[in-house]
Amino acid sequence: MKQHLHPENYRLVAFKDMSNDHTFVTRSTVQTRETINLDGVEYPLYKVEISNTSHPFYTGKMKLVDTAGRVDKFRNRYKKALEAKK
Repeated sequence: MKQHLHPENYRLVAFKDMSNDHTFVTRSTVQTRETINLDGVEYPLYKVEISNTSHPFYTGKMKLVDTAGRVDKFRNRYKKALEAKK
């Protein structure tokens, strides 16, 4: 195997899906500030909003992901136009 192929901080990292608390471990170079203990082993923790266990493509269910209230902002901005169409 070639030497110095991977970055120095390439390590096992735990990714936690915040929508359903699913956690999986994979290799990554992502920078983290938190850690999590899984099966007696401590891993750096990176929180994600969506993963394969919550993505509509894999689950077959449509799910509205509203980060920072974007849908509400849109509805408030175009409230009159939306009500006129009804």
